[in-house]
Amino acid sequence: MSGYLAAATAIMERIEAEETPAIEAAAAVIAQQVGADRLVHVYGPGGHSNLASQELFFRAGGLMHVSAILDEGTLLSNGALRSMAIERTPGIGRIVIRDQDLGSDDVLILVNAYGINAALIDAALEAKARDATVIGFSSRAHAQGTSSDHPARHPTKQNLLDIVDYAVDTKVPIGDAVVKVPGVTQNIAAISTFANAFALNALVIHTVGLLAEQGIEPPVWRSGNAPGGDEANARFIAQFRGRVRWL
Repeated sequence: MSGYLAAATAIMERIEAEETPAIEAAAAVIAQQVGADRLVHVYGPGGHSNLASQELFFRAGGLMHVSAILDEGTLLSNGALRSMAIERTPGIGRIVIRDQDLGSDDVLILVNAYGINAALIDAALEAKARDATVIGFSSRAHAQGTSSDHPARHPTKQNLLDIVDYAVDTKVPIGDAVVKVPGVTQNIAAISTFANAFALNALVIHTVGLLAEQGIEPPVWRSGNAPGGDEANARFIAQFRGRVRWL
């Protein structure tokens, strides 16, 4: 357990030390979007990468302007093997983005632990073709260390962080799992969920800080399970119901 804590802490410290300028640049884009009362879309195509989009959406302390794309295709709730097959299918990501009808006034955050799968790359390419601003959260080392002929790769062999307008490297090592147990061949304990959540919440923190400097207090979700949470959230529900598809 101590080894896992050390690994998680080390990755988060690296993100803070090395990616703060990238996170600040992305936060400026998000702050402009929220200040203009426009939505920020987030999509995590890939089994557990869907958790990243859910981390930002309808979450205590999270921005109400975030609209998660919870496409059924790669959600594990529909079957893990099915999810993996769909994330490797060229064209799926383009369909999802077209269905959202994103355009030049939109910002899309794409999150994926490894940064290579076909659905992810197609989503990025389609969003860019529609002139949306695209922010990517992924591991550069994992993408660059994965062979070009890996079956998960998009036909163009591209990596997410080389396509997007703003790139944040989450530092996830190849293979994701980081703990070695004596006598066990495979590493255990994946780290990407920690890395993604830390980097994404850092984005929110910097965004809210920028808005506060401008005299703007953005609507932020409170936990519905905390005293006064329902009442606080109810003040803003009408502003977003109908605009946020999965609200």
